[in-house]
Amino acid sequence: MRYLSVFFLSIIFSTIVSAQYWDSRRQCIVGPSGDCVSNTLLTALPFLRITPDARSGAIGDAGVALSADPNAMHHNAARLAFAEDDLAISATMSPWLRNLGIDDIYLFYLSGYYKIDKLQSTGMACRFFSLGSIDFKDENGNDLGVGRPFEFEIAGAYSRKLSDKLSTSLTAKYAQSSLASNRSIGGTQIIPARTFAADLGVFYKSKMGASGRSNYLSLGAAITNLGAKVAYTKTATRDFIPTNLAIGGNYEMNFDDYNTLNVIAEINKLMVPTTIPFGDSLRFDANKNKIADYREKSLFDGILGSFSDAPGGFTEEIQELMYSIGLEYWYDKQFAVRMGYFHENALKGNRKFFTLGCGVKYNVFGINLSYLVPTNITRSPLANTLRFSLIFDFGAFKAESTE
Repeated sequence: MRYLSVFFLSIIFSTIVSAQYWDSRRQCIVGPSGDCVSNTLLTALPFLRITPDARSGAIGDAGVALSADPNAMHHNAARLAFAEDDLAISATMSPWLRNLGIDDIYLFYLSGYYKIDKLQSTGMACRFFSLGSIDFKDENGNDLGVGRPFEFEIAGAYSRKLSDKLSTSLTAKYAQSSLASNRSIGGTQIIPARTFAADLGVFYKSKMGASGRSNYLSLGAAITNLGAKVAYTKTATRDFIPTNLAIGGNYEMNFDDYNTLNVIAEINKLMVPTTIPFGDSLRFDANKNKIADYREKSLFDGILGSFSDAPGGFTEEIQELMYSIGLEYWYDKQFAVRMGYFHENALKGNRKFFTLGCGVKYNVFGINLSYLVPTNITRSPLANTLRFSLIFDFGAFKAESTE
C-alpha cells in the first residue's frame, strides 16, 4: 500500500505496453511467454460492484431476483414494490483484506425502504468504502505524507407495481472516489473522480401450481451504474464506470408451513468495452494518439458495443459472463441457512469462490452472516472474512404495537 502513487501513475497516464496478441486458434490473449494471459475488463470505481450485504454474500453474490429487503437497492430496486412490510432499514459492515492483517479498510452499507402504498415504494442507500491510511511516496521514494483515501455512493430509488406480478424501478445515484485528492504526480494535480448514474430494474413474481401449497417463481433483471465516464485528472482520458447487466431467477418451494427452500441462479455481464491487447495494432490505437481506442469510446458506444467488441468474437464474449448459484433454506421464516458459488472465467479475472451463511429474524430485528471461501489461488479481499448485516423491520414493530 505504500507505493500507491506508482499505481495512480500507471492508471492516469498511461497504457502499459507489452508484447501481447490475440491467438484465434487458442481463443485467448497470448503473452510474451507464449501462454494465455488474462484479459480482464477494466473500469473505474470498481467499488460500485462490491456486493454489500451478507444475505447475497452468502449465496454467491446473487440478488437480482430475491425476495424484497432493504439491500435490494444494490441489486434490483424493483424488488421493493413487493415488500411485505412498510418500513425497513439494513446496515452491513464488510472488513476488507483481513487476511493481510489490515484492520482499517472496510465497506459500510446503509440502506432502507418505505412502502408508500400497495403499488409504490421508495428506497435510499449510502455506501462508504474506507481505504485506510496510506503513506504516499514519489518516484524517488521521498515521503509525501499520509493520506486517507475513500469512496462513497448515495442513491435514491422509486419502485412501482405495473400489475400483481410485475414491477419496475428507477434509481438515481451520485458516486465519488477520492483516492489521492489534493496531491500531484509528475506535476499533474489529482482530483476526485465524480459521476452521476442510474439503475433500471424489473421484477416478476408469480405463483406456480394450480392446486395445493403454492410455490413461487421470481425473475429479475437490472442494469446498474449507467453513468458518465470519470477521470482522476482534468487532462486524462476518462474511463468507464462498471455498468452491469444482471439477469436471474429464484424458485421458492414451500414444503409445509415451516420449511421453505429457494433455488437461485444469476448471470452478470459488465457493459464496458473489452480491453484490446497492445499487440493488436489495428484496434489498440488506430488513430496513433498513444491512447487505447477502447478507452476513447463514447459512453453509449462503449455500453452498446460491449456485447460484440471482444477480439475473440462470440467465444470471448461468453468468457465475460459471471455466474452465481445459491440455495437458501428458511425454517418458520425465522431461521435461514445459505450457501452459494460464484464463477468467473480464468481469463477474465478468475474469481471463483464458495459462500456460506445464516440468518435469524425475530420480530423487528434480523441478522445475517456470510463467509467466503476461495477455491483457487486468486484470493478475494473478503476471503475467510465474516460479514454481518443488521435489519430493522419497523413495519413489524408497528403491527405489534396495534395488537
